[in-house]
Amino acid sequence: MKKILLLVILSVLSCFCLSAQRTGKTDANIFGHVVDAATGEHLPFAFVRIVEQNIGTAADSTGHYFLANLREGTLTAEVSLMGYETLTVRIRAEIGQSRNVDFSLSADRNRLDEVVVTGNRYVTRQRETGQIVGIVPPQLFEKAAAVTPAEVLSFQPGLRVEYDCSNCGFPQLVINGLPGEYSQVLLDSRPVFSSLSMVYGLEQLPASMIERVEVVRGGGSALFGSNAIAGTVNIITKEPVGSTVQLGTQAGILGGQATDINTSLNASLISEDRRTGAYLFSMVRRRDAYDRNADGFSDAPMLRSETLGARAFHKLSPDSRLTAEYHHIHEFRRGGDRLDQAPHLSEIAEQTEHYIDGGSLAWDREFGNNTLNAYAAAQFIARKSYYGAGQDPDAYGRTSDATVNGGLQYLHRFDRLWFLPATFTAGAEYNYNRMHDRILAYDRDMEQTVRVLGAYLQNEWSDRNLGLLLGLRMDKHNLVGAPVFSPRLTMRWAPDTHWTLRAGYARGFRAPQAYDEDLHVNAVGGAVSLISLAPGLRPETSDSFTLSADYWLSRGDWKFDLLAEGFHTTLRNVFALESRGLDNKGNVLLERVNASGARVRGVNLEMKLLYNETVEFQGGVTLQQSRYLEDLEWSADVAPQRRMFRSPDVYGFFTMDYHLAPRWDITVGGTFTGPMLVQHFAGTVPADTECMTPAFFDGNLRLCYHFHLTNEATVELCATCKNFLDQYQPDIDFGALKDSAYIYGPALPRSFYFGAKLIF
Repeated sequence: MKKILLLVILSVLSCFCLSAQRTGKTDANIFGHVVDAATGEHLPFAFVRIVEQNIGTAADSTGHYFLANLREGTLTAEVSLMGYETLTVRIRAEIGQSRNVDFSLSADRNRLDEVVVTGNRYVTRQRETGQIVGIVPPQLFEKAAAVTPAEVLSFQPGLRVEYDCSNCGFPQLVINGLPGEYSQVLLDSRPVFSSLSMVYGLEQLPASMIERVEVVRGGGSALFGSNAIAGTVNIITKEPVGSTVQLGTQAGILGGQATDINTSLNASLISEDRRTGAYLFSMVRRRDAYDRNADGFSDAPMLRSETLGARAFHKLSPDSRLTAEYHHIHEFRRGGDRLDQAPHLSEIAEQTEHYIDGGSLAWDREFGNNTLNAYAAAQFIARKSYYGAGQDPDAYGRTSDATVNGGLQYLHRFDRLWFLPATFTAGAEYNYNRMHDRILAYDRDMEQTVRVLGAYLQNEWSDRNLGLLLGLRMDKHNLVGAPVFSPRLTMRWAPDTHWTLRAGYARGFRAPQAYDEDLHVNAVGGAVSLISLAPGLRPETSDSFTLSADYWLSRGDWKFDLLAEGFHTTLRNVFALESRGLDNKGNVLLERVNASGARVRGVNLEMKLLYNETVEFQGGVTLQQSRYLEDLEWSADVAPQRRMFRSPDVYGFFTMDYHLAPRWDITVGGTFTGPMLVQHFAGTVPADTECMTPAFFDGNLRLCYHFHLTNEATVELCATCKNFLDQYQPDIDFGALKDSAYIYGPALPRSFYFGAKLIF
């Protein structure tokens, strides 16, 4: 560790020494704008790069850019933006002259090489990142008829979204075999998802506010936080582009008995001088509860939600801008029985009502080869809850949660540092979270304050063929005694235009805080389960390794990408739950303890195949093993077990789009989950047990028709069938003694959705 830290510090000092020697300025500048070739609309945040010097800048919110002090002579400018073909243009730079150079990009729906920000905290082409960055584009939300991120994240290699409660529909993200608490979820690169918001958060953010989702698997994303052991999911909200209005509605029938209706209204507005713009979004959702086995107890909860928010920018000067985002979410969900009555009149009831207000403010300034970014973000949650059984009048609870994040980041680009062009990044950030959870019936009055001060250094040497990244993050966590250092190393080699080989290592940790999935209380056998921390619980630590090969091929109208990625993560002092019997009120007691460790290893395989604009295919499969290093005893009724629960050895996905005609599109896709070991607590079964689930496939089919109402107005009509094979858990627990956590398989039965959208 000391050697890695010393190497990073020496690299940084060398960077500034060399930078000090290169103070000469050429005043050879270029400036201009980037627009859509078809519409003429300015394109914000397109990335303009000078290939020979490996320096570049992102266009601002109005689509304008400025690059200063270029090398004299003929240079290659490369312009890229997600959803558009990369443009390469030869330009002439002359000492003491500023030249206007404008760029026009053509849309390309079949891109295999996008522009991403999550891999290393600055704009980079996907093929040139040191680690693999997967993208969930806005088109995938439409293809899957998805209204939340939870419905589309399973269409990425190594990712699964499972639902862990038949009463409230608690969604959990699993990356490379590790459950949700091992992943870092970001909103616009900010860690505002707290332990509380992670419980239902993936179903609370509406698709109407999301531009795309970027995914980094494995610990290579440690620059965003050392708790990103399994990976990082960065939800990026929409930017205003042009002036448009979009109104959409989608109505569904679930299993022939319940309805699901979603309506959204969004607008993008830009001022005439293009210095100010705003994107406004809103959604209203109404979904009925679903009861598969007609026992009077829900198997999917009732949902009621409303969302309203905006993202806006203002250009302060040609080289600086201010960006702000705000969202308000109100969500009510209820599961159990007697849903039309007060929850304390039910045999089982899980009910939550969330009021969420969040936002962020960021200031960006570019000067020469330098970029400075200052930011602040916050999210406040007020939750009313009822987690109870047996008509308990005291199971009502209230939770308050405040999360604040702020930081500063500096970036400097070197046209050459020792042996390659390089980008140096340094930053510091402070994260604060305070949670207070009270439930009278369980004598629960929990208060927890988490304060983390983090600082990071990173230097990346990179050109088209080679890449080497050294990074180090330091976190001082108030629940851990000493500062925690997390190194990061990635290497990339592209021997030709077809192959990209990568290797990476990162270390991470999890502090021993109690309140993540504990903020959701399971009903078991007519009682509830409560989780506590064992005395002396130690932090979890991890070492993650990745190795991958990526093959790209383009021949005429055909484009092909094949990826093989191996991963290996070793966990020490891994957190596990052990049964501690019942308390004096009959509640099931579970204690979080340190197991000796665990090992998760496997391989992700992914293929993308594109033909012109007619056919697009993407599919992936994961083969893995998740095992404790020693036998873990979770119940006196069951033999100790090394296999980690709810972790299948094989799972995958695919989507295929076929554009039948200029106005017709058809999409077929789905996710596959192999057998996995799950726990079944006593209730409807006489004693705790575990079982191996059957494999299941959740398939979707969608047909859409597009037409122009006028020259400026477009209408889209779609019909979708979700889970068309109606594969659903065959042995759902039932009645008042059910174990609500004994659930697996698709979240919803065969469902039919019909939607309409107007864009003008």
